[in-house]
Parts: sequence; C-alpha cells; structure tokens
Amino acid sequence: MVSKLDLGLCIEDVHITGHAQPITLRSYRPGSNGATLPVVLYFHGGAFCGGTLDDADITARHIARATPAWVVSVGYSLAPQFPFPAAPEDGYRALQWAVSQARGQRADPRRIGIAGHDAGGNLATCVAAIARDRAEVIVSAQALLAPRLDPSMTRVTDHKKAETSLDLYECARCYREYLPNATQRLHPYAAPLDSWRLAGLPPALIASAQHDSLREEAETYAAALTRAGVLTEVRRYADTSRDALATHAEVLADVVTFLQKQLHKAEAG
Repeated sequence: MVSKLDLGLCIEDVHITGHAQPITLRSYRPGSNGATLPVVLYFHGGAFCGGTLDDADITARHIARATPAWVVSVGYSLAPQFPFPAAPEDGYRALQWAVSQARGQRADPRRIGIAGHDAGGNLATCVAAIARDRAEVIVSAQALLAPRLDPSMTRVTDHKKAETSLDLYECARCYREYLPNATQRLHPYAAPLDSWRLAGLPPALIASAQHDSLREEAETYAAALTRAGVLTEVRRYADTSRDALATHAEVLADVVTFLQKQLHKAEAG
C-alpha cells in the first residue's frame, strides 16, 4: 500500500484480487470533519485496451474534494490480454471491496455512486447492472462521461458533422480485442445500449461532447434509460472534446452536483 497526503486528500494504492489477475485501486479520501462520506467508484478511459489510474487522477481528486466523497479509482484489467468479462468483473470486485472497507474509511456503504469516462463509462453502467442483478450492493447514482456503449458501432455520428479526432478504425479494433467472441458483443454487461434490461438501474447523468462521433450512442442510451423508467439527465457540451470531457470544469461541476443530489437522496431514503 502506498499512502500520501495531498491538499487534504489521503491517497492510497491498494491491491486486491481481481477476476483474472490482481488489480490496483487508488483511494482518495478527503477529511470529513466527523461526517460520514458517500462512496464513488471511478473508471478511467482508454477504449478497453489502455488507460491508467494516473489518467483518472484529476477527475478522481476533484470528485473526492468537491462532493466530498471517498473515491475509489479502479485499475481494471485491459484487453487484449484480459478480454471481457475481466474488466466489469474487476469493477464489481472493487465495488464489493469498497463496501467492505467503507466504515473504516468513515464512509457510508449505503450511499454509493459510480462514474467513468469513455470505456470507463461503459464499465460504470455495466457494473451498476451487475450490482442490480446480484442484489448484494445498491448503487444510487451513475455518471457516464462520453461512454462507449455500442460495440456494433451502428450509431456513429457523421464524421463531417462531428469534426472529431476519434479514430473509428482504432475504436473498432479495440472492441474486437475486448470482445473477441461475436456473441459477447450483445451481452448486456458489454453492450448496454442493446440491452433490454435497463429498468432498475440507478439515476444517470450522461455527458456528451458536441463534436464527438460517438455522441449519438450516449444520447440514445439516455433516451433508452428514460423509457425504462430510470431518472436520467443528459447534457451536451459544445466547448470541449471527447478526450477532455472528464477534466472539463463545467462537466466536473455538473457531475459533483448530480452526485451530491442523488447520494443525499440515498441517505434520506
């Protein structure tokens, strides 16, 4: 375990048993002044094949300080070495670990939010679905920032309109490495946009970037959640890119407001 203090945050790296290999979690715990903190799991981006805990650092620190919350950033297994279902199962194990450790961190295991960017947005909503289905942990909020939700890539915004730097060929390659078997590309824990079982998921905030080729799938998912009876907020940001969305000041402020609102409701409930 590596521990350090940084501007009021206690930051620790913790190793736990993952689905296919040991994984690292990075804990961000702010001073609580005696109050019990909510818990937020955060998943970094990287198209399922890349990304690190360091990529999530700015977002995790901000959520921890501003909410305030005990944030657990998840260093999940990456494809192609560890394809589906390693990453979402790692995420669920991280969720179980956070629940088991919450009291010792002055946090409330009954107030849990989950968030992620890019592939991490996919994992966030899929881990929320796993939690719903296994009925061991209640997740009360999900914040999805430019999530990758559609392995079929049939809902891509016209690149001429999107004006994005996203490499769609690279995106398709990463999906093939993450989901090497064709049948996996329809699994509800891999392709949430094609899932018929969205009811019972936690309230959602979905953030998209105006000039993102994958904007349509994020907004389509928001509509699908709404039809399934899930309280959903969707916001499109015109002055940032897909890659920068997770560290954009306005987005972070909206994520914190959303988490505060939903996790307060969970406390009151």
